[in-house]
Amino acid sequence: MSPELIFILTLALRMAVTAAFVVSASVITERSGPVIGALIATLPISAGPSYVFLSLDHDAAFIAEGALASLPINAVTIVLGLTYVVLAQRRSAPVSCFAAVAVWIALASVVRLVHWSLAGGLLVNAVAFAICVPLLQRFRHVRMPLFTRRWYDIPFRASLVATLVATVVTLSGWVGPKVSGVIALFPVVFTSMMLILHPRIGGPATSAVIANSGWGLIGLGIAIAVLHVAALQFGSAIGLSLALATCVSWNLALWWYGRRKLTRL
Repeated sequence: MSPELIFILTLALRMAVTAAFVVSASVITERSGPVIGALIATLPISAGPSYVFLSLDHDAAFIAEGALASLPINAVTIVLGLTYVVLAQRRSAPVSCFAAVAVWIALASVVRLVHWSLAGGLLVNAVAFAICVPLLQRFRHVRMPLFTRRWYDIPFRASLVATLVATVVTLSGWVGPKVSGVIALFPVVFTSMMLILHPRIGGPATSAVIANSGWGLIGLGIAIAVLHVAALQFGSAIGLSLALATCVSWNLALWWYGRRKLTRL
């Protein structure tokens, strides 16, 4: 079998596995309401598989440097969320989503030009979340209406995330770890939810999921920092495992805190 065919088959398998994982997680998100949905949406269900596949092709130093580039991009994602939430109260899905993505691309392009340290990446996350999370607070509590899934929903989501994985894996050897880290954190789950849910259940309800994601994204940022440090110290496999454990533990703690708060009311 030729190397080109092996590459194509391997890439197709990676795309299929990741798409199945993301679609399953997003379906659960739709059925769980905005709070649980946001916690699931902020798990690394698109970035995680991208980094796993990158680790199969590159060494731990590449993964650590990619994570360092991803860290400030996490701060950019919360700005994308705030942009969408504000616009979606009155604007259509295409306008709200594409404007938010345009903001993400513009800020990511600027962020990519900076040589970030771990402390700098953590600081920009702290500033972004300190500003955005309070502004998102008033949009969090909206009842999720019932809706019927359309035939193209799952293929649409699968194609989005499969395209992301194909882009990251194919370009990683050419563009290096910094650009790979930026691409890996493109908010595929958020954008697919915006485009699919908004026309059906309205902007305010869709915004509630995004608005509730602020605290979950904080955990994702911490997990990215853990990946950077642990990959250098212990290798990619342990680094990725510790990062996933960090993200899951953080979101479980948020869920437990929310449940405890409800029982006290």
